[in-house]
Amino acid sequence: MSDRSPDAPAQILVADDVEMNRDLLARRVRRLGHEVLVAVDGRQALEVLRERPVDVLLLDIMMPNMNGYEVLEAMAADERLRHVPVIMISAIDEKESIARCIELGADDYLPKPFDPLILQARLGASLARKRLREREQLYQKSLVRELEIGREIQAHFLPATLPELPGYELAARLRSARMVGGDFYDFFPLAGGREMVAVVGDVCDKGVGAALFMSLFRSLLRALAEQSDGARWNERGAGRDRRRDAGPRAEAVTGHLLRTITLANDYVAGTHSRSNMFATVFFAVVDGESGLVQYINAGHEPPAVTGPGGLRQLPPTGPALGLMPGMAFEVGRTTLAPGESLVAWTDGVTEARTGMGDELYGDARTLDTVRAGGGSADEMLDGLLSAVDGWTAGAEQSDDITLLAVRRLPLRG
Repeated sequence: MSDRSPDAPAQILVADDVEMNRDLLARRVRRLGHEVLVAVDGRQALEVLRERPVDVLLLDIMMPNMNGYEVLEAMAADERLRHVPVIMISAIDEKESIARCIELGADDYLPKPFDPLILQARLGASLARKRLREREQLYQKSLVRELEIGREIQAHFLPATLPELPGYELAARLRSARMVGGDFYDFFPLAGGREMVAVVGDVCDKGVGAALFMSLFRSLLRALAEQSDGARWNERGAGRDRRRDAGPRAEAVTGHLLRTITLANDYVAGTHSRSNMFATVFFAVVDGESGLVQYINAGHEPPAVTGPGGLRQLPPTGPALGLMPGMAFEVGRTTLAPGESLVAWTDGVTEARTGMGDELYGDARTLDTVRAGGGSADEMLDGLLSAVDGWTAGAEQSDDITLLAVRRLPLRG
């Protein structure tokens, strides 16, 4: 794209091996207010094109060293030159020659001897198309930059670093299908640091709309969850709730979990109902001392708990968030034993398609991969991502992929 002002004279390159023809064309072009560059054959024309900004090329067909057809082929193979408008000017007026020039990328054709008015009209039309394309490129570039800014901002909604929970490993991966996406995850401790919140979510649809609601859902859930009674839990229950079974502190977490999800659902469904946007969310609170996991699965892909004792899934305990206000949710409970891992994912995993067909990766393969995975939390997620990449065999990613893992470390000795 040219860096010159739109009001600057156009740079027109005249390529013709006959000096009289070059001079005649150059004079006519200058009278139209443009600047002229000249080339005596096709090879020199390409050299000028690669060294100077050219707005339109007036190209003869029959030239020594490199003819007009060969110039068009070379321009089509060069990303920098393929969009320069070309008007063929030649005494050859056979239909086959004209068709070949157009097929090779020429924009227009003008027979010799040329009519000055026709030359002016076709030159003006080529310049207008070029300027329109440059405006489109500039607009597209600005859109890409806006999406890059959006991607940077969206990345700030995710944890810069993962918090620590003694005795556990935490890991997460997010890979958007587009510049911005609708998946999100989060880890953050509740007051006192004993409980860790783990969240993974998937907003319906893709692109900018999903990205806007991703920021809403993620921020809303975290803000509501952090308005916790954690300090009072410490005061009321810390001294008497050291057992592995549920006690006053665990019951307080249950109530807080229900309140967080219910308020988030009612706000989105009530305030943004016209947008028809919703999100599937898996929201869990892990007690670092007992291993108790309390969760609400709001219409999300069932996560899995896997370890030496086998694999079990955590099915939905309520609908997706934002569908309707007043929806009922239940709190599920499970316990992470030493050596067990909680692994969650979005449907970008299960709905990943093969590179050669439409077969989905599917639930069964996902569970088999999770079941076979071992090692650290990071290694489990990397293994699942690698398996999905192998399945898609380089095909374009069709949906956002997000993974989350909480691994309780095995007992020593």
